[in-house]
Parts: sequence; structure tokens; C-alpha cells
Amino acid sequence: MKKRPFRLTPYQVQWLLIVGFLTVGYALYLRYLAIELSTVALACDAGLQSMLCKTRLLMTYLFRNSVFGIAAVVIAVLHFIRPSIVLLTAGLVAAGFGIVLYNIALSGIAIGLLILGFARPAPATA
Repeated sequence: MKKRPFRLTPYQVQWLLIVGFLTVGYALYLRYLAIELSTVALACDAGLQSMLCKTRLLMTYLFRNSVFGIAAVVIAVLHFIRPSIVLLTAGLVAAGFGIVLYNIALSGIAIGLLILGFARPAPATA
């Protein structure tokens, strides 16, 4: 019995496109309008308690500790072992944030592993 490789349906492709664009768009918003913008940085460092400052503080902590890159690699390895749309979506989100928010090396490896997941056979269904 020949196993078929992991393939996405058109609805899954549309879902991944929406999730990918939203993730990268939000990451770009955070990078250029919250983290790197000097007026926001000065206000947040001066003690402004807004949701944007709390999000900026959280994202800065996460990318300094390479959380996005490590999470993307772990999810990509799991997707490579057993491909599924859930793991592919989670890996895409983590890698999208990692690429935009300075975890480029680990997120690049994760994207490569996510692509290699398409060469694996799909899990058997009962």
C-alpha cells in the first residue's frame, strides 16, 4: 500500500494565507510602531501603563530570549514527524513572528522544516 504525501485542501491553503498575513502584519505593526518608534519607546520607558507598552515589553522579552525561534523549530520538527494542519498553522505563526522580530536564524530553519513536512506521508486515517 502506497502512502500519499501530505497535501492541503484549497480551504486549508486559504486559512494559512489569512493566518500568515495577519501574523506578519501584526508583527510588522509591533516592530515598527511599538518597538522601534522612539516616541513610543520613550513614553513606555518613562512609565506609561498602556496596553501597547505592555505588549511591547512582552514582545521584547520574548524575542530577546529567542522564544519565537525555539517554538517555531520545535513545532516544525513535530510537523516534520507527523504532518498536520494544526502544527503547520502554529509553526507558521511562530516562524512569522520570529522572522519579523529578530529570531531569523531559528525561524528560517523552522520554515525549511515546515516545507519539508510536505514530503512526508500523511498520517493514516482509521
